Amino acid sequence: MTIRAHFTPATQPPVPEQDRHVLATVTYGDTSGLARGRGGHPDLTIPMAVTGGDAFREVWTVTGRPRWTLRGDHAYAHNGRHLFVAGLLPEQAVYTPPVRALYEKAFAIVDYLDYSHVFRMWNFVGDIVGTNAEGMEVYQDFVQGRAQAFHTYMGGDSTAQLPAATGIGTQGRGIAFFLLATKRGAPRHIENSRQTSAYHYPDQYGPKPPSFARATLLDDTLYVSGTASILGHETVHRGDVRRQTRETLANIAHLISRENLAAQGIEAAGHDLKDLRMIKVYVRHDDDVPAVRAVCEETLGLGVEVKYLNVAVCRDDLLVEIEGIVPARGWDL
Repeated sequence: MTIRAHFTPATQPPVPEQDRHVLATVTYGDTSGLARGRGGHPDLTIPMAVTGGDAFREVWTVTGRPRWTLRGDHAYAHNGRHLFVAGLLPEQAVYTPPVRALYEKAFAIVDYLDYSHVFRMWNFVGDIVGTNAEGMEVYQDFVQGRAQAFHTYMGGDSTAQLPAATGIGTQGRGIAFFLLATKRGAPRHIENSRQTSAYHYPDQYGPKPPSFARATLLDDTLYVSGTASILGHETVHRGDVRRQTRETLANIAHLISRENLAAQGIEAAGHDLKDLRMIKVYVRHDDDVPAVRAVCEETLGLGVEVKYLNVAVCRDDLLVEIEGIVPARGWDL
């Protein structure tokens, strides 16, 4: 495995030796932007209220020194095996056409540099459950543009290549994203038998269904998508943040279990929730964070680092969303 991630305080720069191996960083704080970090790598900043702590940075490192490029609304970095691409789009009256263009440009970078497998995406949508100038929900407007870009990238409507992803609100406006792709390896995109595949959601959730898998397995590492209190395609436990948090964790527990992996032809020992790392918990209402934290600590244990962020989720009846990574052996070395 040659790609890893860890959290650091936003004010703490990488140590000089590590700096040479930073692929990119993502900073969660109070501003939005795309710039170069101290060592030259891309740094994407996302406006999210950090609950119970200061702004933090997600640092992605690789083996060997990467090459970095920042051009206008996109930045990318790669080391011959892994690629990071990020992009920004300011607030729009209608998002579908500019989102399609933004993501098609990102996929063009993936193709040009010959990184054949996108295995994880994060999508940050300002005013996610608000409405655009035509009365459509912003998230549905965004999803439509992204789906059109995927259609172009894949050359059709195949869902087999859709990676794990998170689609979440921010405290700002406009769209930001980043993706990870690999030149080698064979990602396996995984569904959850407790949930309808997102790309098969019915029309009630918008003109185009969301474009993501529930998880992706690459190099013995499981990348778990943003997960919520959904059974089948329906929100459950409306208005009850504790029960939604427990259901969300139950969905993740099943997703990464031996039973669910084996049902999809993946021979693996399976995992439980205590194997999760790089956990981010998105909570709609700041007042709900203590209750969500209590459920997470009870289920995940006290020794696991969890970051809590106060942002809206993609449905107005969802109160919490959780993502994480089950790392391969040696991640923490």
